[in-house]
Amino acid sequence: MISRVAFYPGSFDPITCGHLDIAERALRLFEQLIVGVASSHNKNTLFSQQERVAQVECAVSRAFPDAASRLNVVGFESLLIESMREHEARVIVRGMRAVSDFEFEFQLAGMNRALAPDIETVFLTASDKYHFLSSRFVREIALMGGDIAGFVPSSVASALKEKAKNQEKFRPTSSDATS
Repeated sequence: MISRVAFYPGSFDPITCGHLDIAERALRLFEQLIVGVASSHNKNTLFSQQERVAQVECAVSRAFPDAASRLNVVGFESLLIESMREHEARVIVRGMRAVSDFEFEFQLAGMNRALAPDIETVFLTASDKYHFLSSRFVREIALMGGDIAGFVPSSVASALKEKAKNQEKFRPTSSDATS
C-alpha cells in the first residue's frame, strides 16, 4: 500500500527555515503532510507547546499558502506512532543535516519499526544552505542578541527577540555575581 499521508514530527523550538525546506520537499512527495509538534517532555524548550504550534501554523501558512488543504499542524503528547495512527499517516518524515544526525535517526527509525512495522521512515537531507542550521543554535544566537533573520521566519524572529528580552530581566548582572 502506498501512503499518501506523511507525518513530520519535531519539537520545532523554534521552527527554522531548514524545517520549512524539509516540509516543502515532503509536500512534493506526499498528498498530505501533518507537522506534529511534540510536547517534548524530555527537553527544556524555550517555548510552550501551544506557542510552538502557533508559530508552526503561522510559518507554514505563510510559506505554503497554496498547500493549505494538504498541510495540517497538530500538537501531540503520545507516542509518535499513536498520533500517526490517529491521523492515518503511515510515513515518518525526518530531516538530516549531517552524518552526525544519522546514528540517532537510524536508531529512532529502528525503534519505530519495532513498535509499528507498518510505518516507514523517510529521510530527507537538508539543503546545502541549511545543513548547519539547528533550533538550538538559533535559540542561543537569539538569546545572546545575535541576528537570526536568515534562519527563521520573521514571525518567529520577533517571538525569539521578545523571549530574549524577557530572559534578560532574569539574567544576573556582573554586579550581582560579585555581591
